[in-house]
Amino acid sequence: MDEVSFVDGKTRLFGIVGDPIVQVKSPEMVTYEMQKRGYHAILIPLHIAQADFERTMPEILRLQNLDGLIFTVPFKARAIQYAQQLGPQAQALGVINTLVKKSNGQWLGEMFDGMGCVESFRRKNIPLKGQRIMMMGLGGAGSAIAAAVAAEHPQSMRIFDLDAARYQRMKAIIQNISPAMHMSVGAPIVEGMDVLINATPVGMLEDTRMPIDVQQLPSSLSVFEIIVKPENTPLLKLALASGCQVIRGREMMQGQISRIVDFFFEKY
Repeated sequence: MDEVSFVDGKTRLFGIVGDPIVQVKSPEMVTYEMQKRGYHAILIPLHIAQADFERTMPEILRLQNLDGLIFTVPFKARAIQYAQQLGPQAQALGVINTLVKKSNGQWLGEMFDGMGCVESFRRKNIPLKGQRIMMMGLGGAGSAIAAAVAAEHPQSMRIFDLDAARYQRMKAIIQNISPAMHMSVGAPIVEGMDVLINATPVGMLEDTRMPIDVQQLPSSLSVFEIIVKPENTPLLKLALASGCQVIRGREMMQGQISRIVDFFFEKY
């Protein structure tokens, strides 16, 4: 009889919830990471319509062989109601993208968008502690990145976003996470900065714009780009031409997946 070896009746289930869901890459990437580590588990896509989310979620969480969930758009804010406990990033931001069932049966929620960024810096041996950070973009992922970077206790952080309301919200969150860090708000600059982080969509796909108005970057600058496609955005092309060390969006995804799998299985 033909069969596969990676799934059977003992397989532990994890899921990613979204609307839509066909675009996600997490099922194959997270399953690969779990299988690589020797865990008998898979991640499956779960398409829940927005109108059905609150009605469907309690029933999904009753599945006895379900150990965790990842949430993508548009459910990160709404998913927090199903967590009985929150990790530090989730507490700071008020949103989650991951739930895991603990040994006591309670669900623990955490936000890993920012931690994936921090992990990608760690893998490149680029320090964040004591550094001067220029942070561009404070949307969903950008806010998580700013909070996770602040938790590494840089020397200073300058934040920029087109939405003034985001400034005020994130300034309060960041200062609460790292009270000793110097905070400022204003247009993007590279002078006097050690790390430049772009968490805006400027430069995605066929967009040829730059998120910052410069012709050259200091070679000492480390440049992080959240965008996955294209691999080399206009910003990263300039950074490479300027001799900067770069971290790409795919590296953040890989770091995030690694941290999520750690989170899923830390109770075993």
